[in-house]
Amino acid sequence: STANTPEDDAPNRYSRTERTTYSRYSRDANSSGSSVPSNALEKRIEELERELAKERQENVRLMKMTQDKEELIGKLKEEIDLLNR
Repeated sequence: STANTPEDDAPNRYSRTERTTYSRYSRDANSSGSSVPSNALEKRIEELERELAKERQENVRLMKMTQDKEELIGKLKEEIDLLNR
């Protein structure tokens, strides 16, 4: 369970960064008179945030699968050792 602790902190850390980035882009678009409307940037940021959330979920799923397979390998090694005795 201690291996999951850094991953638990990651979403909070990134969400603060995303909010800061979001605010910065929104301000820059409004103040500079950019040809890209801030609404389009907001939609793009939301889209990227959704993609990021999906990638994080997939990463957690893959990590769990890896841990499960490592546990199975350990059990099978123990069983092989018992059979060899």
